[in-house]
Amino acid sequence: MTPKEVTAFIKEKGIRSVDFKFLDLPGLWQHFSIPATEFSEEIFEEGVGFDGSSIRGWRVINESDMLVIPDPETAFVDPFYKNPTLSFICNIAVPQTREPYDRDPRTIARKAVEYLKTTGIGDTAYFGPEAEFFIFDDIRYEQNQHCGYYFIDSVEGRWNSGREENPNLGYKPRYKEGYFPCPPMDKFQDLRDEMVQVMEQLGIRVECQHHEVATAGQAEIDIRFEPLVKQADNLYLYKYVIKNVAARNGKTATFMPKPLFLDNGSGMHTHVSLWKGDKNLFAGDGYAGLSETALYFIGGLLKHAASVIAFTNPTTNSYKRLVPGFEAPVNLAYSQSNRSAAVRIPMYSQSPKAKRIEFRCPDPSCNAYFAFTAMLLAGLDGIENRIDPGEPLDKNIYDLSPEEKKGVPSTPGSLEEALDALEKDHDFLLKGDVFSEDVLQAWINYKRNEEVDALRTRPHPHEFEMYYDI
Repeated sequence: MTPKEVTAFIKEKGIRSVDFKFLDLPGLWQHFSIPATEFSEEIFEEGVGFDGSSIRGWRVINESDMLVIPDPETAFVDPFYKNPTLSFICNIAVPQTREPYDRDPRTIARKAVEYLKTTGIGDTAYFGPEAEFFIFDDIRYEQNQHCGYYFIDSVEGRWNSGREENPNLGYKPRYKEGYFPCPPMDKFQDLRDEMVQVMEQLGIRVECQHHEVATAGQAEIDIRFEPLVKQADNLYLYKYVIKNVAARNGKTATFMPKPLFLDNGSGMHTHVSLWKGDKNLFAGDGYAGLSETALYFIGGLLKHAASVIAFTNPTTNSYKRLVPGFEAPVNLAYSQSNRSAAVRIPMYSQSPKAKRIEFRCPDPSCNAYFAFTAMLLAGLDGIENRIDPGEPLDKNIYDLSPEEKKGVPSTPGSLEEALDALEKDHDFLLKGDVFSEDVLQAWINYKRNEEVDALRTRPHPHEFEMYYDI
């Protein structure tokens, strides 16, 4: 909608509140609301003021005034509020200059799209994330000076096969066997379908939904590819819908990459293609039907993968999923139809329009604006510098001998390693002033101080199992 159409819509539909949604630095949606009577068309230019010092990773208290600028094209009637509410996804501006705030993730993603256009390589980067998640019945956790624990429960959890449920009807997916049993083993078909219906009402195009590999309600809902900023917007709306539909059904949903021990974690395999006008730049007559441009893009993505992963896998928990030797995409190689490689070329369709690559490392804990932007900039660096990705690895990498595996580089083994890589290799992210040194350092400092050190300095419950009797 245009600003004028928005104001008319508010009156026509009896909207009573207007909600402004935006992202903090780590990647969690924030919001505040105003009465619809206080909303005017001028807000799209002037913005609404708020305290930026209370947002994680943002301004200090003596520079706290910020402006939220709603994007009229993102307007949607919020399906989870009691009163009729119109929600916007917003950009952030500095009030003194009205310039976009350089730590606003959405601003950085918008700059990445503009930079792509200036390169002359293409004008649109399409992204298609496949975000996985868990649906639980109960989650409890505590961490303080003298205790630490978590407790997860699910009606689908295999560990409940012997629980007295009066009656226990069984049909609980075995570990690593949740892909794709029918009901009654799959207990969340209707709940996932309700999530899909809400997404479609909000304009998100859904391709499919299904149970995922793990026990205890692991799920996946795939949404159709969209341009970078639009898709990052969609992914946050997607997570918002899933969490709220779960909650109103007495369930809880999490995008934490690895909540269960010895079962599959939740990834976010992400499909990418570059276009110029109506031409898919990744389609060609090379390996797996790829163009030279696509192969160079893969070369850049693999070369800078360790740094990119600091954004695509940005939590300490991410590296409980990205573990060598398990079924995780830790091998920095490319291959067609091969899910053991970090970069896979899907071969479902031979149509040039469908040609794309799939980066399998990311997980859904990421800040999508940062993750998609880092992937794009790494690939563009590969194209601009004609980075050869080497030969494809058309083998099951999990079955390679130790000698063969020596030649295949791996993803970082921890968030700390990924941040170290980002610190050493980030010039490609500074091109076009997309990221700034300030943003990158803010990200690194936040992650090290608030997450890496926070976990490193606390005893782990399993350490008592291993060491208490020393």
